Amino acid sequence: QVQLVESGGGLVQAGGSLRLSCAASGRLFTISAMSWHRQAPGKQREQVAAIITSGRKNFADSAKERFTISRDNDKNTLYLQIDNLKPEDTAVYYCAARTTGRSTWDSWGQGTQVTVSS
Repeated sequence: QVQLVESGGGLVQAGGSLRLSCAASGRLFTISAMSWHRQAPGKQREQVAAIITSGRKNFADSAKERFTISRDNDKNTLYLQIDNLKPEDTAVYYCAARTTGRSTWDSWGQGTQVTVSS
């Protein structure tokens, strides 16, 4: 089992930046990939960025220009840097992990709220 705890959300003005963190614990050796997702009010949850153990990254089209995903293996922490925040980035952001052999994200954090004011 993998436990994930997000932090770093908050209220930010448009144009600002935030770095979200996701601290992972538990059976970390089972993780094959990690990702960030977000869910805006009234919308479905969407994946914004992912990173696999080799370091390869992928991003949703909406995230390619302003989002950066990274990890610190020494700290067992995943990050999401969001620059030039826009009101449409307002959402709850979730961290997820996929364990080896699984095809879906099977561990989730509780989420952190990001609110961008115009």
